[in-house]
Amino acid sequence: MADATLIPHSLGLGLDAGLMSCFHTLGTPRNLNSSLIWNADEGARFSPTKANKNINSGRLASPSPTPPLLTHGTTLGIIGGLSVDATLTFLTKLVHLHGGHSIPFVLCSDPLLNKDLLSYERGHFVSATSKKSESLKLDSSPIVQSLRNKRAFLEKSGASCIVMPCNISHCWYEQVSMGCCVPILHMAECVAKELKEAKLKPLEAGSPLRIGVLATNATLEAGFYQEKLQSEGFEVVLPDRATMEHTVIPATEALDRNDMEGACNLLRIALQVLLVRAVNSVILASEDMRALLPQDDPLLKKCTDPMDALARSTMKWVRSRSSGDNT
Repeated sequence: MADATLIPHSLGLGLDAGLMSCFHTLGTPRNLNSSLIWNADEGARFSPTKANKNINSGRLASPSPTPPLLTHGTTLGIIGGLSVDATLTFLTKLVHLHGGHSIPFVLCSDPLLNKDLLSYERGHFVSATSKKSESLKLDSSPIVQSLRNKRAFLEKSGASCIVMPCNISHCWYEQVSMGCCVPILHMAECVAKELKEAKLKPLEAGSPLRIGVLATNATLEAGFYQEKLQSEGFEVVLPDRATMEHTVIPATEALDRNDMEGACNLLRIALQVLLVRAVNSVILASEDMRALLPQDDPLLKKCTDPMDALARSTMKWVRSRSSGDNT
């Protein structure tokens, strides 16, 4: 059974170079006093890697660490999701928002979970173009159990707040958060609250505020973006079946073939289909889709990146804890 890798970290990260320095410890731990590597099995038990020795004593670290790995009141727990790139993007956003200062965090990254999430997402692509009932046959119980175990890892490691910088992982937010002793930020809720605070005006007189959501079939079927947006008073506009079948799904298939230009062109069409329906903004609720558009693309000005909203909400939590507000 594959192990997950936990990276407790409390160094001041210097943007991209700092992030690379952090992850360099996977191969060659350089300062075990501030960055430790632990393998965590599926039974929520910690054990050190064979090569991970305590520098001061020359002995292997204890297999049952107490107290927690990090004891900062602002320690953040991060469950990696669909791709390592998306997790690194989230960490980079946190560093930028925090001005390069120290952010104590514990990252749990598991390649097996990455593959399971991708298989689940691609399974829904098949169901969208054939029989809808096929999506019901996809067994998500291993994913749920893996996410719950990783949540337990992070709680034991000393995390005071947990985030999942992955859209599709939020399909099981309720199951993952059940029984958790610390807050788990919900990406869709973070987006909905920010849009509400923006005090947007309808694009058409007398019309409700409309927000579009562009995502994979699995995320749209889960409905959590629709639920959170509607609870804040927004009318939610989704791509219709034709748009999904002729633009969204082919865009992802083009991405799998490394046809970046084709995927980007299809994504632009899908966005324009939603924008002509008088939406104030389109939530790009897919890590792969968001990465397709260049930073200077005019369409991005009409889009909302959930990862940005989650990062900003995370930093609000960090600052509130730092100021003594533990609510």
